[in-house]
Amino acid sequence: MAFLNIFVGNNQKTMRPLILAAAALAIAILPAQARKAPKTQPFTHETVAIPAVTPGIISVETDGTRLILQVDARGTVRTVHYGAPVGDPGQFLCFRSSGDHAFGAPTAYPTAGGDFNGQEALHVEYPDGSQNTELYYVSHEKSEKDGVETTTIHLRDYVTSLEADLVFEAFRQEDVILIHSVIRNKGREPVRLRNFASASLNLAGDSFLLTHFHGSWAGEMQMEQTTLTHGVKLIENRRGAQVTLESNPSFMLSVNSPFSETDGEVVAGALAWSGNFRISFELDQSGKLNIVSGISPFASAYPLGAGESFTTPEMIYTWSAEGAGAASRNLHRWARREGVYGGGKPTPTLLNSWEGAYFNFTTETLLGMIDDAASMGLEMFVLDDGWFAMDYPRNDDRAGLGDWEVNTNKIPEGIDYVASYAHSKGLRFGIWIEPEMVNPESNLARNHPDWIVQSPGREIYEQRHQWILDLSNPAVQDFVFGVFDRTVALSPRIDYIKWDCNRRIMSFGSPYLGKDQDRFYVEYVQGFYNVCRRIREKYPDIIVQCCSSGGSRIDYGALRYFNEVWPSDNTDAISRARIQWSQSLIYPACIMASHVSAVPNHQSGNVTPLKFRFDIASGGRLGMELQPKTLSAEEKALADRCISSYKTYRDLVFTGDLYRIASPYSGDFYALMYVSKDKRRAVLFTYCLRYQLRVHASHIFRLQGLEPGLNYRVSEQNVDKSCWWGDGKSFSGAFLAGGGFNPSFSQSLTSAVFLLEAE
Repeated sequence: MAFLNIFVGNNQKTMRPLILAAAALAIAILPAQARKAPKTQPFTHETVAIPAVTPGIISVETDGTRLILQVDARGTVRTVHYGAPVGDPGQFLCFRSSGDHAFGAPTAYPTAGGDFNGQEALHVEYPDGSQNTELYYVSHEKSEKDGVETTTIHLRDYVTSLEADLVFEAFRQEDVILIHSVIRNKGREPVRLRNFASASLNLAGDSFLLTHFHGSWAGEMQMEQTTLTHGVKLIENRRGAQVTLESNPSFMLSVNSPFSETDGEVVAGALAWSGNFRISFELDQSGKLNIVSGISPFASAYPLGAGESFTTPEMIYTWSAEGAGAASRNLHRWARREGVYGGGKPTPTLLNSWEGAYFNFTTETLLGMIDDAASMGLEMFVLDDGWFAMDYPRNDDRAGLGDWEVNTNKIPEGIDYVASYAHSKGLRFGIWIEPEMVNPESNLARNHPDWIVQSPGREIYEQRHQWILDLSNPAVQDFVFGVFDRTVALSPRIDYIKWDCNRRIMSFGSPYLGKDQDRFYVEYVQGFYNVCRRIREKYPDIIVQCCSSGGSRIDYGALRYFNEVWPSDNTDAISRARIQWSQSLIYPACIMASHVSAVPNHQSGNVTPLKFRFDIASGGRLGMELQPKTLSAEEKALADRCISSYKTYRDLVFTGDLYRIASPYSGDFYALMYVSKDKRRAVLFTYCLRYQLRVHASHIFRLQGLEPGLNYRVSEQNVDKSCWWGDGKSFSGAFLAGGGFNPSFSQSLTSAVFLLEAE
């Protein structure tokens, strides 16, 4: 009735009787249940005092970029700048990003709570049902080692005792910043993390052009561009495994300019996580772009017990004022230093048995392929699928997965016999496994049905005649590690493992986790990483390829354990032009396995010249995937010549700086080049994808990355007669960059590779 007293005011004597009568009548007609007195006391609370802080600036610095954070008078940490160096960062101390911070507030790690109403990075549900979190600055510290400066900002919610650390690792020379968060439950009761992103980044600009990637089997990593408008744009995947098939957890943003290889401001980002992910781009009403990236919260309300902590995966960022090309080179340099197992060390050329033999081979078949590989100058032979299982023999993809014993009907002499033969021919030896999967037709499926991902009482869905093993279960992790371990034990001459993963998760569930299924999607990936760590601890020198029906597991989380990836099962050279171009925007060439296969191509049906296939494949780690006995003597001689030439410039492909000269997405010609760090050597790949008119046969390519004052001798590889008038002559870097390089292509699907060496 307090509101009645306020309303009546000075008219109490005249109005009060009427109002009291009206109130009594209203109460009389309410349902009896509504008129019952409450059993609990009215809600009261005591506001928790937030300790005062001194406003300040925290600067995260690389040689060419700055990420500047502001601690305001309330203790809220806000992002005020990411991009070019700006001199004294203290100049941002009184910076106002907008007229009212409540609108489009650039909070460094926005939470569901307080005055923020956009895309949150952290959303926590507490035992009392409340879902508000407000993180305030406590302290921060910096440390530096080997050119990497680590900044850790400690935040705390003083009501719930939840704490969060924001961790920034700045790779100075590479101009790359890694961001992740550590969330700790310092309260006395468990909480649930409903959203727990790795990072939030705020950008200011007049326009944002988003470059991202979509795909499908045999058409992975297709570049797509869209201008961001107000509202939210999501890049997300919920497949559980094979999560980079339909989209990749990476992007580029062109700020205030169209997409360009050489000009304009670009921000590039990639999430190091091999499971469900979500990257959201929200352009708010103030014109600011907020990017929140991390593990997808789908079916993952992660429980965090009292005293427990959760560390999110890393979000990798770089900034460039010189277009997409410079942003890519930053990421590639960082990847070769930190992000890829083996650091970009060149790996062997190889012949893989798959498209040359599939499941149908004997020891004699394999030894013949090894002989041919050695005769063409290749350096390794890889035995693909089909070598294992006896009770349910692996003669097709319907049986045998899970039963990892040698099929002695195919290879009675054993794997060591074949591996030793390869070594006797001067080749290394590799072998294929798919340890995360099981066929229903297998002893493993019959003996351990509880190891299979499943939901109680529901059908276990097959894909490719497979089920998927539950890597959240430590026993399954032991088994998967054991598959790798026992396979390597088949021969001391195994140098390479091709690790495949050929299906996604459906009807998810873990018998091991019981009722705590919200942990599944996160712990599946963590289980995969646990296995990978154990493998690398025991087998640091074995080359391991990450294959997942092609390019379905290409991310910087997996790449910490793998030397290379298989970008696509599609080996068609025309298709690979776009796939490999797009992949190069984020990932370095040193991880890109690219093979020469037979024609008509087994996936696309396209027929392309053998030299064109070699020239496309030589832009990554060169390999072959066909039956060499189908090649003519002339074709074998060309293969020998191309492989020999590749070895002379392979170091440039693996460790050089990439410059994309012409895009297969925008014209008839495609070109890229790799330049050594000292700019004294380079290799240039040029391709004619579509030939229109003879008048257009001579095309000008403006080369990049060369030293203008140096003279370079230019020599075309793998031909007797060059398609360029200047072959064998020397030209200045300025001439080659200024429009003087114009090779002639006489028809579609012709190509030329040029080696440039400073004199």
